[in-house]
Amino acid sequence: QVQLVESGGALVQPGGSLRLSCTASGTFRIINTMGWHRQAPGKQRELVATITSGGSTNYADFVQGRFTISRDNAKNTVYLQMNGLKPEDTAVYYCNADGNRWLGDIVANFNSWGQGTQVTVSS
Repeated sequence: QVQLVESGGALVQPGGSLRLSCTASGTFRIINTMGWHRQAPGKQRELVATITSGGSTNYADFVQGRFTISRDNAKNTVYLQMNGLKPEDTAVYYCNADGNRWLGDIVANFNSWGQGTQVTVSS
């Protein structure tokens, strides 16, 4: 099993900043891509940003240079630095990771989600 635990969500004023963290634990061989998604009330979950083990990044258009994803492979941790937060960024932010792990003598893929952390942007 691979567990993801997020932290860093909070209430922040418009224009403020937050840094989300997500750490993977459990038994795995390799973590390939880690990323952040978000889900606002009444809306579908959407991609925010992803980062590969090699450091290649991908961002949703709405990020517009405000967010930065980074990763510490030694700590199995991914971060999301969010600056210039807007009320429309209010959502539960979920961490996601994929890779593979040993399942007995077999290598099996995994795709895991964290429990989510609430980000609220409001004055």
